[in-house]
Amino acid sequence: MVTSLSSSKLILLISFTLFHHCIACHRVDRTALLAFKAGITADPSGLLHTWDKTTDCCTGWEGISCDPITKRVISMTRPGLTSGPDFFTDASLVGTISPALGSLSHLRVLDLTNLKRLSGPIPTSLGRLSHLSDLLLSSNDLTGPIPSSLTRLHNLKRLFLNSNRLSGTIPSSIFNSPLLVELALFENELTGEIPRSIGKLESLEKLDFHDNHITGAIPKEIGSLLKLTHLDLSENQIAGNIPYTIGNLSNLMILDLYNNHLTGSVPASISGMASLQFCRISNNQLNGNLPKSIGYLPKIQRLVLENNAISGEIPVSIGELKNTLTDLFLANNQFIGKIPSSIGKLKHLQTLDLGKNRLSGPIPQELKNLHNLQSLDLSFNPIGFTNLPSWLGEMSLFKLILAGTGITGSLPDWLRFASSISALDLSTNNIYGELPCWIGNMTGLTFLNLSKNALHSTIPQGFGNLAMLMDLDLSYNKLYGLLRPILAKGISEALGQYKTIDLSRNGFFGGIDEDIGELSTMKSVEKLDFSYNPLGGKIPESMSKLAQLKEVRLAKDGFFGEIPDGLIGLNGLTDFDVSDNRLSGRIPRHVAQLPAVGFKGNYGLCDDPLPPCRKV
Repeated sequence: MVTSLSSSKLILLISFTLFHHCIACHRVDRTALLAFKAGITADPSGLLHTWDKTTDCCTGWEGISCDPITKRVISMTRPGLTSGPDFFTDASLVGTISPALGSLSHLRVLDLTNLKRLSGPIPTSLGRLSHLSDLLLSSNDLTGPIPSSLTRLHNLKRLFLNSNRLSGTIPSSIFNSPLLVELALFENELTGEIPRSIGKLESLEKLDFHDNHITGAIPKEIGSLLKLTHLDLSENQIAGNIPYTIGNLSNLMILDLYNNHLTGSVPASISGMASLQFCRISNNQLNGNLPKSIGYLPKIQRLVLENNAISGEIPVSIGELKNTLTDLFLANNQFIGKIPSSIGKLKHLQTLDLGKNRLSGPIPQELKNLHNLQSLDLSFNPIGFTNLPSWLGEMSLFKLILAGTGITGSLPDWLRFASSISALDLSTNNIYGELPCWIGNMTGLTFLNLSKNALHSTIPQGFGNLAMLMDLDLSYNKLYGLLRPILAKGISEALGQYKTIDLSRNGFFGGIDEDIGELSTMKSVEKLDFSYNPLGGKIPESMSKLAQLKEVRLAKDGFFGEIPDGLIGLNGLTDFDVSDNRLSGRIPRHVAQLPAVGFKGNYGLCDDPLPPCRKV
């Protein structure tokens, strides 16, 4: 009996020992993790399905790792997006972050990114996680301020709070982490200024605050971040000058200050940014001359300074970027003088956009040396072309935009051989004569704008060869004849269905083809503008089959009869103008809020948005 009792006690002792050996997870950590799970109201993908009270959180719970000696939880990773060589998962959690996670005192990594519906505030208790190196809470629905308690995270290397709905100011306390390497607060609703204490982050390599409501100036202390490689402050309301100290950032590769309220000139110190590859300071209010030092950026690939008020001449030194520059955007500024011939040295240049400045001609022949150039935009400059230089046709351009450059004369013959051109814009010039039959040789065209010229002819039969054309604007010319050659052109397998057609303010006649809604070219059309042509006839019933239509303009075209049922009832329709015709009858029912002005001048029309029809 005694022996039997002793054996039973021994078995119980062994079982108890084995149980506690298997359940190695620390009690405090287990309690904290279960509290987090309790705060999750929905787990549709089963991210936490292994978090069971009866199993060891260190070995049996997915996303949890423990120190092999102390058995304390050191990593909690339950991201919504995971992928591998042959799989991709997209999961979510609904609920809040439990303050109990602040009890995971040995935690080094907390990754709850891309869970989409994780909401509520960031618990202040996370500031107690003194061992934390990675705090990753991006792409959720978190709200409230960034807790100032994060100041105690002295071992933090990565802080990702981006893509939430966090508000309030950026607490200066988060800049007390001397080891911080990456800081991402973008796509939130943060306000206030960037604290000057940002200069303390001497280990910082990536800083991204874009798409917030940040105001004030860029602090000069940013020049102390000597290890910085990425700086993105775009899409905020930052004002003032670009600090001269920015030139200290010799390791910076990406600088994005797009869409702010920056003033002053580009600092001459920019030449100190010897590693810079991408520079975008567009959509600001910069003024003054572009410094000569802009040409001393040895690694720059993309330089985007468009939509400012930069003045003076384009510095000749720009040609010194010959070994690296691929894209140069200086459009919509106030540059004057001639285009420097040194641009012809930029042998890797693919995009040159100098549109909407005050540059004068002639354009330098050296541009023909740009054998890699794909896109050339000189539009709306007083260049004063008498003849377009024929060497433009030798450049294998994909996009040629010369609108509003003073071109006078007929379309140059060399265009017939420019089969590489996909987008051609020669609008707002003084091009006259016929639309030549060889236009059909330009079979690569997807976009053609010859509007606001003086072309005077019918549409040539060769137009039907433009099988890739999707956007067409021939408005404000003197073209005439039938629409058929345009509407029934050929299409290729993947391209060629129209997206937009504008033939307004011409002399086309003969009505709209009855089968317009059946034509393969028209299946994807979103905008039709045939207004101010003597077309006559009725609006075809088949137009109601053009399901993608968003904008229809048929004003003053001499139409009579009724508006076809279904045409103004199309789901995506937002603009409809049939004013000043001879239409009659009840306006069909429609979902969109269409203004009465689009129906004015048709004295036989009635019903919404016009007065009700009279009862007979």
